[in-house]
Amino acid sequence: MTDIALSADADAPGDDTPAFIAPVAMENDPDALFAGDRGVLDADVRRVLVRILQRRFLLAESSPAEWKLLLEHQQMIESRLNDLFVRLVVDHSRGVAYKEQVRSDELDVPILLKDEAYSRAETLVLVYLRTVFQREITAGTGSARVDVEEVEQTVLTYFSESDGTRASQQRAVRTAIARLDREGIIEEESEGRYRIGPLIEIVLSAETLRELQRWLDEQTTDAGAPTARATEAELVASGTTEGELA
Repeated sequence: MTDIALSADADAPGDDTPAFIAPVAMENDPDALFAGDRGVLDADVRRVLVRILQRRFLLAESSPAEWKLLLEHQQMIESRLNDLFVRLVVDHSRGVAYKEQVRSDELDVPILLKDEAYSRAETLVLVYLRTVFQREITAGTGSARVDVEEVEQTVLTYFSESDGTRASQQRAVRTAIARLDREGIIEEESEGRYRIGPLIEIVLSAETLRELQRWLDEQTTDAGAPTARATEAELVASGTTEGELA
């Protein structure tokens, strides 16, 4: 009864307030991209926003057009992400943009992004790549490159017999390399040869690299041969990245 009375009052003569807001047809709203569109960003800027949400990283080198739009509309894109309790990080020197989940002890923040840990094999590959990158950059080399074989040769020394056959271990390393290639951390220039990008410094900081190298050194025997591998928890914790939608 109350709802009917209210509706009747809303439609009463002399009351100009409509009971419902009629949708605006697209032909009468040239800025709308689809029926019922209430967004204010241009289509290209919306696509960049979606790319930021979809991917772990946006790279200036591989996506120059999207990078340009991001910089031109950075404040607006940051505002949209902040509405979702997500922070945008733009590293101009490395040409990398990525997002971080806002976390606070004082504020009840719903978690949109999930942490996805790197596997032990992926973390070990990252450690080797980061070591090579740091060595080459320190030596003044403009870029760092590695071959699959040399990555395998080093990483496989940290596996034990309990990790399966040598073939399965090699597959784990190759799978790790493939994932890092997809994420843009490395780029295959020719078959089996990869260039290591500056993104490696963000994924694995110098401090984390030192901690992992120290831990791995402690796992070696007096003879210098690597023994027991790092546990899943210890290595994966240092290789955790954030960016996937929960």
